[in-house]
Amino acid sequence: MKTFTIGGVHPKENKLSKGEKITVAPIPERVMIPLSQHVGAPATPTVAVGDTVKVGTKIGESAGFVSACVHSSVSGTVEKIDMFPDLSGIKKQMIVIKTDGQDEWEDSIIKSSDLQKDISGFSPEFIKEKIFAAGIVGMGGATFPMGVKLTPPKDVTIDKLLINGVECEPYLTADHALMLEKAEEICVGIELIKKVLGISTALVGIENNKPDAIAKMQQVAATYQGIEIVPLQVKYPQGSEKHLIQALTGREVPSRQLPASVGVIVCNVASAFAVYEAVIKNKPLIERIVTVTGTGLQKPSNLLTRIGTSFNDLLGSIGGVPEGTDKIISGGPMMGRAIRSIDVPVMKGTSGILCMTEKEAHRQKETNCIRCGRCVDGCPMGLEPYLLYTLSKKAMYAELNDHNVTDCFECGSCSFSCPAHKPLLDYIRLGKPKAIQLLNASK
Repeated sequence: MKTFTIGGVHPKENKLSKGEKITVAPIPERVMIPLSQHVGAPATPTVAVGDTVKVGTKIGESAGFVSACVHSSVSGTVEKIDMFPDLSGIKKQMIVIKTDGQDEWEDSIIKSSDLQKDISGFSPEFIKEKIFAAGIVGMGGATFPMGVKLTPPKDVTIDKLLINGVECEPYLTADHALMLEKAEEICVGIELIKKVLGISTALVGIENNKPDAIAKMQQVAATYQGIEIVPLQVKYPQGSEKHLIQALTGREVPSRQLPASVGVIVCNVASAFAVYEAVIKNKPLIERIVTVTGTGLQKPSNLLTRIGTSFNDLLGSIGGVPEGTDKIISGGPMMGRAIRSIDVPVMKGTSGILCMTEKEAHRQKETNCIRCGRCVDGCPMGLEPYLLYTLSKKAMYAELNDHNVTDCFECGSCSFSCPAHKPLLDYIRLGKPKAIQLLNASK
């Protein structure tokens, strides 16, 4: 069974919402839509306070090549354009829209669920224009603008398209549910991406703890030319681009390089579905599936959620924050971030909301390092987390760069592996931006 070769860990899966069908979350009374939901420059507002909008109305224009358009997810009236805290707690410009209860969509959007498979009339340029216009970003968490990803440098040859259906983060099941219910649409989206890139084959990686998704995707992919479903061994963090590339192709992305440097483009299954909707339905990215989960919830769910819905409203739709909740995480427990307030919006990259009890969230008392090397064994990038932790703690940022801290993608395998309960990842996260800043200043 295929997998990557260096490091990796096996956290308890806790897929509490596994098998739960996708349900539609209620439309809230108001949404708060950030103009920065993507890597790159924030979008520029194209509406003013008092304007009326429909579902799908463009409210933010991309502010450069590496940027993304933003659209209204509801119909209603623009109430405010101001600075509000996002998931990080940092204030960002957002557009607040009070809904009108009509849920009126732009006439250009096809709301029909009828499947369209014939894409022969679409040129690569037309498909890419639709992707840019729809504001699609990487929905696995990285939020890199999709149109930019599908425009590699002219001197780079892309010969492999990889589709990420791994979803290795504990608790999360949004992609799993999507593959079960929207496999046909995902495959059409893959065909559209293949057409943009001018390649004939795509590999879809799915871990073998999702046998029903593997079976469903294989059944559907068999009706298409050049889509291969590849079962993978269960190992975290296989959903990382570099590790999925190694597992599926055997290629290794060099330090500080992008997948395109080895001829590969990686897209999430949710991004492929969004491409289908953008090109076939003329529908911008205004909603996504969010796994809302935790041991205290009566019914962990996979909710189709309008962008801009507050965590508070989404949790309220399934009974509210469970009693005894000590920590709420945006995303999963390994790479997600704890949030200070639930009055923050669901964004394009929000894959899950995890409510943790005090017992689950409690950190064990830190003890002395016993030099066991488990953090090194677990690191999928072949780094020395104990050393990066020490250098960061001592503010030795130049030395952090010497030891390739920029290769760390903050998967948390080191902290998970440490028997001394050292906050390895916490300190690496603190030091890494300083090291990058120093590196950029030296160029």
